[in-house]
Amino acid sequence: MSTNTIHNVIIIGSGPAGLSAGIYTSRAFLKPLLIEGTAPGGQLMGTTAVENWPGNTSVMGPQLMINMREHARHFGTTFMTGTVTGVDFSQRPFTIETAKHGAFKTHSVIISTGASPNKLGCPGESEYWGKGVTVCAVCDGAFYPNKKAVIIGGGDTAMEDASFMHKYTKDITIVHILDKLTASPAMQQRVLENPDIKIIYSHTVTEIKGNGTHVTQVTITDQKTGTVKTLDTDVVFLAIGQKPNTGIFKGQLELDHMGYISLKGGTKTSVEGVFAAGDVTDYIYRQAIVSAGSGCMAALDTQRYLEKMGI
Repeated sequence: MSTNTIHNVIIIGSGPAGLSAGIYTSRAFLKPLLIEGTAPGGQLMGTTAVENWPGNTSVMGPQLMINMREHARHFGTTFMTGTVTGVDFSQRPFTIETAKHGAFKTHSVIISTGASPNKLGCPGESEYWGKGVTVCAVCDGAFYPNKKAVIIGGGDTAMEDASFMHKYTKDITIVHILDKLTASPAMQQRVLENPDIKIIYSHTVTEIKGNGTHVTQVTITDQKTGTVKTLDTDVVFLAIGQKPNTGIFKGQLELDHMGYISLKGGTKTSVEGVFAAGDVTDYIYRQAIVSAGSGCMAALDTQRYLEKMGI
């Protein structure tokens, strides 16, 4: 692929937001170049069944992303396997630096690099990822009716997950590393007043165990005494936050205090002609369908921008 071409639009990231942007920009004959990044397909590649995607009663996460990729490719999106190592939004056309393919010029950019969930780093976590270890109660909670659930964390997300899971099970245990919750008072109260939700303070999960196909237990360690014990569980929800993948955009775009890309209306960033969509801008909803919708928005915003610029 020639690096001398000035592209109409380069999409960075290949999760639901990036692929939706690819579908819409390619159907608008903008000939998008989509750089897939280190984890093509995004977080859904590590999930099992997805049952809240409109039009699919149940679809495996990887298959959904394969379908979306093929959809974008069918309409003309060009895919590049590689990693963006730097950007220059200070002059036009914009420059996108890649690790293996050199630098590319473009009139517009759609950023959909997503976010990476914080992990424990304990034994068993990787082995049972997607097999009972998950970061999304809203996505996966319905798979565990009347099952034992362990939620790790003490902030608002952990409280939301516990309250959400109470629709499905009355056997919920929160494991929190500190001796008190960090969630907002209202969120805490909802959980503390629920007799079905147990909280174990000052403990961390130090190992996740299973039967080879699914989680069955977690080992927890008392942070004060070092005492170790096990809890039987069918699912482990990690609610310890996530980090937006915005490192390469620092100094190029305005980021908020948590590192997410700040939007200025729709999907517009602080630089005209650069748009952002998906989890890289969103720490509230964090759903694939929301990301896909924002990818559509970014594509439409890009199309209008290019038309205004006479490109």
